[in-house]
Amino acid sequence: MDIRSRKKDHVDAARKKPVEYGFGSGLEDVRLAHNSLPELDFEDIVTSCGFLGKRLDAPIIISGMTGGYPEAEKINLRLAEAAEEEKVAFGLGSQRAMLEKPQLSSTYKVRKVAPTIPIIGNIGACQLAKYGAKKAREMLDEIGADALAIHLNPLQEMVQPEGDKKFAGIIFQIEIFAKDLGLPVIVKETGAGISGFAASLLKKAGAKMVDVSGAGGTSWSKVEYLRSRQRPTFADWGNPTAICIAECCRILPVIASGGIRNGLDCAKAIALGASYAGAALPFIRSKDPAKEIAAWKSELRTAMLLCGSKDLAALSKARLFVTGKTAEEMRLAGINPSIYAER
Repeated sequence: MDIRSRKKDHVDAARKKPVEYGFGSGLEDVRLAHNSLPELDFEDIVTSCGFLGKRLDAPIIISGMTGGYPEAEKINLRLAEAAEEEKVAFGLGSQRAMLEKPQLSSTYKVRKVAPTIPIIGNIGACQLAKYGAKKAREMLDEIGADALAIHLNPLQEMVQPEGDKKFAGIIFQIEIFAKDLGLPVIVKETGAGISGFAASLLKKAGAKMVDVSGAGGTSWSKVEYLRSRQRPTFADWGNPTAICIAECCRILPVIASGGIRNGLDCAKAIALGASYAGAALPFIRSKDPAKEIAAWKSELRTAMLLCGSKDLAALSKARLFVTGKTAEEMRLAGINPSIYAER
């Protein structure tokens, strides 16, 4: 299948079909402790932060999702314009199509509507050796990107009829890119989660940050099963987002994504140890993405006030309770969930 048709199929499924995991991100088992005496005014809550050398109004990222077919240009411009309006970061979908078909580069060029915010480029780990750091840097410079997200998607590739099946040597290629690209390298999953073990390898390879993209949000295996109509054996495979955050934040700065659906989820993720929170599905489905982002920002500030956190540094130390299956899995992973309640 032509790459343009595949990209369109992916976005159409994400926008219109039931493609989310059959279980939650783990954040449903996380509760921030209420503070009935916060001694703060709502207007004094500070959510601004730095990211890739620029300032954001809130630690929110519209995660990469599309590009590489004609309709994607309109989608990316709409989302990037909303991100610029609300001063949050914006990620592009895989730019493999741009590398293979340069005439599709316009579908990734959003700087004209987003001149000041951080923009994250994107390429699949399986394509690193084929294109090399020099060609990738030229691609990133063409769109004015501030960093490159290298996406890991072995689950999606394994269930995709035309997917890559060779994953040996990827960590070596990431190390080359981290050394030679000249821009920060972020390594992200595509919905199945990054473990602490993988984060340790990525840190040694030179990655600056991981976007855990855990299970509980969009299942890209479900998207592929909708395309292929094969038996959905691995539709719910993956590590839940909350566990990924708890494991990875000890190793590298974390972007929390995978089932993040509102500002309260952002607050929970940051209290667990993430530095930023990202999402794709809520924004691509929204009729007014700027309004949706504004609502998230307000919800984040409300959560911060209600737990007595005046800024993001305070939120990262806020008291919270982890219960249920998430607490059980944390214990099995060697993480004591009581540490969060004892703050």
